[in-house]
Amino acid sequence: MNTSVNQLLRKYFIMGSQNCNCDPAKILEEAALIGITAFQFREKGEHSLSGNEKIKLGLKLRDICRKHHIPFFINDDVELAETLDVDGIHVGQEDQPVEQLRRDFPDKIIGLSVSNTNEVEESPIHLVDYVGAGPIFPTSTKEDAKEAVGLEWIQTLRSRYPKLPIVGIGGINTENAASVLEAGADGVSVISAITRAQNISDSIIKL
Repeated sequence: MNTSVNQLLRKYFIMGSQNCNCDPAKILEEAALIGITAFQFREKGEHSLSGNEKIKLGLKLRDICRKHHIPFFINDDVELAETLDVDGIHVGQEDQPVEQLRRDFPDKIIGLSVSNTNEVEESPIHLVDYVGAGPIFPTSTKEDAKEAVGLEWIQTLRSRYPKLPIVGIGGINTENAASVLEAGADGVSVISAITRAQNISDSIIKL
């Protein structure tokens, strides 16, 4: 994969079966054809799959990503990282420590969510390949979402870490995505902007 981390963050799609009203594989296939640059399998929360069903769906989504040469990430579920042979792992502040991840998966792309200065100062930023900054806007997709931090958080991070790959997370849609990029992010991550879109193609193009 020759694409830089900055480039793969541009249109970063996150999804689990719990986010979909129809077949997740069908949604991902269309999104991959239109132009997402990375995909994160986030099978978490109410109505999500577990056990073999989760693995089965993960393998199906991973194969779609492989077919379209799109990096396949998993959210937090480190146990599945090897089973699904992922390209990267994204973790939050309460998940497995980055230091341990880097030791266990030296060749994987590792992303970390950060929502304030304290989290940045207490995190080994030098060990991650990118950060997910947010939630930028209020979001209802994540049950445990923190309070929105606004575009200023992207500006703060960019000014402090000029070369750090940053993807905006939380409440991003076709109407506000441009403002996230203008604030200094390399890309935007979305869930419902694609899974709930009336026209997936139009939504991805507008992002």
